[in-house]
Amino acid sequence: MDVILVRYAEVGLKSPGVRRYFENILIDNILNNLAHHQIEALVDCEQGRIHVTTDKIEAAIPVLTKVFGVASVSPAYTCSSDMAEMCQAVAEFSRDYMSEGMSFAVKARREGNHPYSSMDVGREVGSAIFIANEDRNVKVNLSKPDMTFYVEIRGKSARVFTEYIPGPGGLPFGSQGKVVAFVETEKDALAAWFMMKRGCRAVIAGREDGAARLLREWVPNLKIMDGSIKDVLYKENKILAAVYGYTLRDIDKIKSVSLSLPAFYPLSGMSDEEVDSWILKVLNS
Repeated sequence: MDVILVRYAEVGLKSPGVRRYFENILIDNILNNLAHHQIEALVDCEQGRIHVTTDKIEAAIPVLTKVFGVASVSPAYTCSSDMAEMCQAVAEFSRDYMSEGMSFAVKARREGNHPYSSMDVGREVGSAIFIANEDRNVKVNLSKPDMTFYVEIRGKSARVFTEYIPGPGGLPFGSQGKVVAFVETEKDALAAWFMMKRGCRAVIAGREDGAARLLREWVPNLKIMDGSIKDVLYKENKILAAVYGYTLRDIDKIKSVSLSLPAFYPLSGMSDEEVDSWILKVLNS
């Protein structure tokens, strides 16, 4: 593997100008998170796909899957888009993944002008994989294969991969307005996480050594200020809303909130079981 393909979801729905703006924010966040983990990388964007080139592929993947706005990532192998060269390269690549009696399928997609269709790629590359692994009694299964080889062709290059690793999705952190989030418990941290996933630039009102530290796995340079929400509002400018981790069980606390700006309660529609599941999934994973 020599590159990591990074996909976004919601960003792709924006107009071209707004999409480029969001892409730039996402790329900056990717570089910041990688730098925090001392991973050097080159990051570029081409036709809606972000490419991360680094010599630390395995170390970079868990970092990229904790960048807001990233829908999924795939470690990939790059080869020529020439049909003959591509078939040979993918056939050799497949030898590391196919074992005795396994079934496989090829799913191809392409962008640009080529003397073949995506269906041609699936047929020719699939044939090359079959011949290369014939000694292992492999089979073709297009509905429920043991292994799927994805071939993504863009211009003169093709990238081959075998898995989609999910990210958090949402919008890039910092692409929306600034909010202040009160974080004292893991529930509070989860509420802040949901707002950060929607692109909000969160400033945390909480202790550096408290539950707020869990959010640094997602945004290493997250601003955490010791004190209450009112303390943060006094020191910070342009804050548009406050965020609390209250649920419907905390209706009395919700009623007691008195601020001069809107307050959001992202967990208010969730059961205790759902809250615990999300905490385990995104904060304690």
